Amino acid sequence: MKWIGRIIGALLLIVVILIGALFFLPADRIARLAAEQIRTQTGRDVSITGDVSMTIWPVLGVSAGGLEVGNADWALQGSMLTAQNVAIGIDVSALLSGEIKITNIEATSPTIRLESRKDGRASWVFSTASGDAAIETEVAPDRAPQAFRLQRLAITDATLIYDAEGGDLVSYTGVDLALDWPERLGAADIRATVRPAGANVDVVARINGFAGFITGQVQPVVVKITAAGGALSLNGRASTAGDVAGRMVLKLSDTDKFLRSVGAGGAELPRGLGRTVDMKADVTLTSDRRLSLRELTADLGGNTVTGAADISLNGTPQINAQLSAGALDLTGATQGDSSGGGSGSSSTAAVGSGWPKARIDASGLAAFNGAIALNASSVDLGSFKLGKTRALVKNERSRAVFELLEIQAYNGTVLGEFVMNNRGGLSVGGKLFASGISVQGVLRDALAMERLTGTGDAELSFLSSGSSVDAIMRGLSGNGAVRLGKGTIQGLDLNTLMGNGKGSGGTTVFDSLGATFNIAAGNLRNDDLLFTLPNYEARGKGRVGLGAQDIDYLFTPSALRANSGSGIAIPVSIKGPWSNPRIRPDLEAVINLNMAEEKAKLKVKAKELENEAKARAESKISEKLGVVTQEGQSLEEAAKKKLEDKLKGGLLKLFD
Repeated sequence: MKWIGRIIGALLLIVVILIGALFFLPADRIARLAAEQIRTQTGRDVSITGDVSMTIWPVLGVSAGGLEVGNADWALQGSMLTAQNVAIGIDVSALLSGEIKITNIEATSPTIRLESRKDGRASWVFSTASGDAAIETEVAPDRAPQAFRLQRLAITDATLIYDAEGGDLVSYTGVDLALDWPERLGAADIRATVRPAGANVDVVARINGFAGFITGQVQPVVVKITAAGGALSLNGRASTAGDVAGRMVLKLSDTDKFLRSVGAGGAELPRGLGRTVDMKADVTLTSDRRLSLRELTADLGGNTVTGAADISLNGTPQINAQLSAGALDLTGATQGDSSGGGSGSSSTAAVGSGWPKARIDASGLAAFNGAIALNASSVDLGSFKLGKTRALVKNERSRAVFELLEIQAYNGTVLGEFVMNNRGGLSVGGKLFASGISVQGVLRDALAMERLTGTGDAELSFLSSGSSVDAIMRGLSGNGAVRLGKGTIQGLDLNTLMGNGKGSGGTTVFDSLGATFNIAAGNLRNDDLLFTLPNYEARGKGRVGLGAQDIDYLFTPSALRANSGSGIAIPVSIKGPWSNPRIRPDLEAVINLNMAEEKAKLKVKAKELENEAKARAESKISEKLGVVTQEGQSLEEAAKKKLEDKLKGGLLKLFD
């Protein structure tokens, strides 16, 4: 036991002596040796400045007032690393044997400048001090690059500058970074916090084969980025050149908040079109910032799409995509923000109280450029409900053109295009061609009118602008035509109307209908509407207020075989709001149209009777007065002449 105690005491004495020896080592000499080792491993100029002292905690090594590590000779951004208040950790066992082996570096408020070039050069790929190892280039080297060896790196409040040739200069302040790399040929764990817009964005990554990764090799990686509003994760492979491939999962509870957090400016997307996102895809990202998505499945907050896309991320994203969807709800884009969900604020609900006046948010049109092909089993546009849809959306600088390649709607087919332009305020327009359409369904969804039924063809050209549905409907202009086969007018019975003048209620069956119209300032005007029936025809003209939701229209049904074949017409006035129009015969028009000949005959007869009565009266007066009228002389003139003659005779007798 005595010998055991003596051995333990001797060992403790040796440890004390060795530890004490550390305090007698010159700190500045250790700092110079550390700088030399960094230079040897990186091939870069290294200088340690300021006061240098030995440290025991939190690391065993030296602390210095400043550290500067030079950049590659082709780099433009200055030194790769400049820092103050640096602590350099030393391997104790190596130090006691006379070596300086750096295990970790801690720095406060450093500036880190990283650069990469299209030819594959990267400023963080190092050569040896002798220059014998490969220089940072894609050209085949004689020897492999020297991988920088560092067990731990801790940086707080850093400024990170990244310059990728062909891309935008990226600069972040307030960056915190921690690297744990315990095994030379093993994996490295990285934890970083960046604040591109003030809020924390946390990055956690595990990179296998980290020694090869920092020399440009593609290595397995697992990365997760978490920010306010959501998270992005990747399980795949990547390289420092910016090449990435793997399975991506994107879950955003608030897309606008997430984009703002990562410094992407945000996007106030319509409900159901990305306001929230749950997306999975196989991704490939190349060093020139081209992103490929395959096996894509995305829930955009109520709408689910699948497909593939190619996206260029240089500037405003340029998208080329082919997507498929089931039932697609676009009411969030067509009817303004209604975060309560659903399409309850449809045009039908607006009848009687006007169109929705909520502002339509079309800012999403600025989020991308490119072309998106879309197939959907159905599409809800709010005012209109579509069936199977094949469309191509082309967007260029906030102007989207929806090419309608095939749309099944209202038992028919619709082709044409629809345009939304938000470059200088929202405007809409388009040209539509429809065939085999159920008119009742269209009028019910568009105008809340269900009285007209039938199947027909139509064409429409329209244009308007405004920040709400109400403003757009009140500003509509355009023209079009409608052609229908057999159909009905519900609520109007022409047979009863022509029989007793009471036409409200019942149904009129017609053989055909045709009309052309013009639209200006939200009012549709038509003057050539023509219904044809076996025994009747009906013509119409008037105004339909698309903006004001009212109508002022005159139908003129004619009984072709009535009145001994001359026909009889009974105009019907339709006036008032769409929700409750007044339908009644126009009696004044009935008289004017059907009694014109009789009125003329009555006028002639009345004139004849007037002349006869006048002649008889004049004859009696003439006989009683004893007045005889001369040719061209009226009875009044003859009586006046006789009176004058009598007066003259009486006056002459006064002088006799």
